[in-house]
Amino acid sequence: MGAKGRRNNSERQKKKKNNGAAGRVCSITGTALIVVVIILCSLLVLPGIFGFHMYHVISGSMEPSIRVGSLIYVRGGKPEEIKEKDIIAFYSSTEDGSIITHRVVKNSVVSGTFTTKGDANDGEDPTPVPYENYIGKVVLTIPQVGKILTIMTSFYGKVAAACIILLGALLNFIGSRQKKEE
Repeated sequence: MGAKGRRNNSERQKKKKNNGAAGRVCSITGTALIVVVIILCSLLVLPGIFGFHMYHVISGSMEPSIRVGSLIYVRGGKPEEIKEKDIIAFYSSTEDGSIITHRVVKNSVVSGTFTTKGDANDGEDPTPVPYENYIGKVVLTIPQVGKILTIMTSFYGKVAAACIILLGALLNFIGSRQKKEE
């Protein structure tokens, strides 16, 4: 074999090596994208299976304990078992029925109401919370994740998640093709 043949053979080996590395990078990146979407979707689905409600905190009334943008996990239970200083989620008594998360100052079992207060607020909430408005006790907060999951549950978030999965699958396909050529 002449010098030209050896050079072409060497160039082919380098090209195969580069294709193999590119294939591995594509496969790893594709798999990582799919895994990230699966993990984020799991954060949305799995807690509901185990009886948890999830909410995205949008006001600063509980700061610094619970920051704006946090994801909170709430578990139902008997309102009579709630103690002072527990943080609960409940429906507002106003017409909009928004969900509020505040700390319990007093649990009046006889009247079936909670007296609550936001940590960042100066005084107690003006209206007692009736037991029928009680959703559950806050058992876990994850700072900043609420924003991401709120985006994911929107129409555009679902489209983005589907596109990321398709991109991950495409990268895995490209990676497997590159490996075959090796």
